[in-house]
Amino acid sequence: MRNYEGVFIFSPQVLEENRNEIIEKLKGVIESAGSVTTLDDWGNRKLAYEINDFKEGYYTLINFEAETAVIAELERICKITDGVIRNMIINLEK
Repeated sequence: MRNYEGVFIFSPQVLEENRNEIIEKLKGVIESAGSVTTLDDWGNRKLAYEINDFKEGYYTLINFEAETAVIAELERICKITDGVIRNMIINLEK
C-alpha cells in the first residue's frame, strides 16, 4: 500500500448534507482497499482562477493509504459527480 494525499474541491452551491454524502462515498472507496489516515475540511476558499464560473470552492483534504487501483476509481467517481469541480491526488512516497 502507498500513502496518498487527495484534495477535493466542491461547488459552493452543494448543500452540506450532499457534500457529506459524497465525502462518505469517497471514504468508502478508499476503505475498500486501504484506510483513511486523516480527513480535514478546509471550508470555503477563494479559487486561484474561475472554474465553471465559480470563484469559490469548498476544500476537503484526505490523507490515506491504498492500493494504486483505488486512485483510478476515485478519479472516475469525481468526474461523474456533479458536486465535485476539481480534484488532485498525489503519491506522498518518493
